[in-house]
Amino acid sequence: MNVTNETPLERVAYFNGSILPESEVRLPMRDRGFKYGDAVFDMTRTFGHRIFKLKEHVDRLYQSLRYVGIEPEITPTEMIQRSEEVLAKNLPLIGKDDDYWVGQRITRGIDVPEGDPDSSHDGPNVIIECTPLPLAQRARLYRDGIDIVIPAIRRVGPESLSPRVKSHNYLNLIMADLEAKEHTSESWAILLDSRGFLTEGIGSNLFLVKNGTIRTPKKQGVLGGISRETVLELASASGMPVKESDLDLFDAYTADEMFLTSTSLCICPVRSVQGRLVGKYGAQGPITKQLMDAYVSFVDFDWVSQYLNRIKS
Repeated sequence: MNVTNETPLERVAYFNGSILPESEVRLPMRDRGFKYGDAVFDMTRTFGHRIFKLKEHVDRLYQSLRYVGIEPEITPTEMIQRSEEVLAKNLPLIGKDDDYWVGQRITRGIDVPEGDPDSSHDGPNVIIECTPLPLAQRARLYRDGIDIVIPAIRRVGPESLSPRVKSHNYLNLIMADLEAKEHTSESWAILLDSRGFLTEGIGSNLFLVKNGTIRTPKKQGVLGGISRETVLELASASGMPVKESDLDLFDAYTADEMFLTSTSLCICPVRSVQGRLVGKYGAQGPITKQLMDAYVSFVDFDWVSQYLNRIKS
């Protein structure tokens, strides 16, 4: 693998064995990930420039690869090592109070027309990248809470394509998110499944609290986020009752508290669902606050203040 020791002038990424400036990472026009969304990915974040649960994210990545039948031609151990190298080379380009998403993306490769001998790379395309977290853009969510909209578009169910695979085929979630943002530009979509039960959003899992019990949709119908699993572990360690079950709009409208989890958000309170305020606490209830504090302690980094400190007014 080609690696240089100089501080990059722009962010770098791993691409098929080399670490290159991002501007030099170019997928072929016939790449199946570009043409069909025939690719999988995973994404973690850093806390104070320290990468979070990289092994767990890479393990999930390889489960997705196995599900769709892509052989990445790079081992999980190598994927971890290359991810750490890419992060280390990109860290000089952000401030000490900033952090990155760190992601791995693998496509099935080039879709070569029959009889066409042109194939510059025979096999999967592998990319490892860093992207600065949108801390300032999302800061007010920790003060005011997220407003959820339930779009008309339903989540693709496990009878069609398992939502447990983290694939590039995000159009179902993107169309739902666009519909939600027709209400306000800062609304977040949470989709119902074909039965009318709550599932997930674009990269986010849903939790609600009712009578002291934390509830979340069953993992068979959603992508089981690493942040979701972390919250379940923290809740269990704190002795909080947790239940995975089917949840509908009645549960959402009558919840005492609600929050979303994701790689970048970790935990973020929900203020409203379909314009209806959640519970009586406003943006943040006591159990949500307890879990957020536990998450901060677990990662040994105050990501809540990291967001809040970027509110300008």
